[in-house]
Amino acid sequence: MARVTTATGTPADSAFLRACRREPVPHTPVWFMRQAGRSLPEYRKIRAGIGMLDSCRRPDLVTEITLQPVRRHGVDAAILFSDIVVPLAAAGIDLDIVAGTGPVVESPVRSAADVARLRPLEPGAVDFVAEAVRMLVAELGATPLIGFAGAPFTLASYLIEGGPSRTYLKTKAMMYGDPDLWHTLCGLLADITLAFLRVQVAAGVSAVQLFDSWAGALSEADYRRYVLPHSAAVLGGLAGAGVPRIHFGVGTAILLSAMGEAGADVVGVDWRTPLDQATGLIGADRAVQGNLDPAVLFAPWPVVQAEAARVLDQGRAAPGHVFNLGHGVLPETDPDVLTRLVSFIHSR
Repeated sequence: MARVTTATGTPADSAFLRACRREPVPHTPVWFMRQAGRSLPEYRKIRAGIGMLDSCRRPDLVTEITLQPVRRHGVDAAILFSDIVVPLAAAGIDLDIVAGTGPVVESPVRSAADVARLRPLEPGAVDFVAEAVRMLVAELGATPLIGFAGAPFTLASYLIEGGPSRTYLKTKAMMYGDPDLWHTLCGLLADITLAFLRVQVAAGVSAVQLFDSWAGALSEADYRRYVLPHSAAVLGGLAGAGVPRIHFGVGTAILLSAMGEAGADVVGVDWRTPLDQATGLIGADRAVQGNLDPAVLFAPWPVVQAEAARVLDQGRAAPGHVFNLGHGVLPETDPDVLTRLVSFIHSR
């Protein structure tokens, strides 16, 4: 396995971590959500015939997949190859990640009895994650490694719905109809998430990202009442961990002020809200991450360059800016465009 040599010094000196800490940077750092994935032919080759959960449980495979975009694109950070439901499976929930669908839960959680069956995450149940992190830290050298987990609301929505949803009807039915049960469930999921992130931090990740992918389905009032306390418990539980905490959701324009209060050091912004406007909502004591529309990458290069320049210009309003997409890399994306984009951002 070829060692990654894209950065010098230590992760703490990296442009990525400096931007997260709102310190001066030699260039705007860049990485991409889902940078390790189906857009890369080398990923499709190495994953052929191996299920997603099985892939996440093999440290050697996790290490190679995580390193692939760092080698190819020269991004400023790696993100651990995993999935947000990995800790749920490790905690004993019967689920699978079905190709073309996503996570599917065998027995959805919809009653007090279902919630009572949930058990805590024992750190030893995710030893394979810790091993992968240690292997990656050794390979990455000065390039930071980002760990991640799903936020309680998004995990709860998968458990209650039984899989992906467009309406979150069953999730909201519990939230509104039995708030005590809802908060019990989310409290348990916050504990599982925090335990999962602590394993990653102990193994050596340089930063963590909390994905609340589906929080944009809520009003601000509902987010504050039903979600914010549990996300804050996760992020607050890492306050003394010594690593930057990033918080990201999709469709969260109306939630950015509340998300800025949840305790993260960096708030990820999707493509719908300009970064200068987002900074005004999040607050001057938080860095921002984002937020090029992933679909822009399919336009001619002059358009990609112009849109990236706009994001960079708007990001200067923030005390720290990490360039990223406003959501994950789409599978059909030309990886050469991503490589070219990284070079452009580093040149600005």
